[in-house]
Amino acid sequence: MKLPVIKHLANFIQENDEDFVIETIETLEALTEVSSLKDGEIDVIGELISNMYGALEVHKSIKEGASQKEALNVFMKRVVGSIDT
Repeated sequence: MKLPVIKHLANFIQENDEDFVIETIETLEALTEVSSLKDGEIDVIGELISNMYGALEVHKSIKEGASQKEALNVFMKRVVGSIDT
């Protein structure tokens, strides 16, 4: 996951609508079922999907009253904490 990408996507969601990102995630998930994709291509799609889910989580925190900076920090701490354990 890349924090600048998540931040950019969270801004996109705030300016537009989260439905765009949700539909994009669904499209990318459907693409992973193509049997001719190489592992590297699937990895890239997976990274995009992870960043989009992260942006949705950050957006949810912002809607609940957190500042963007706080929402991003809490999210990344949660991600790093899940990797460490």
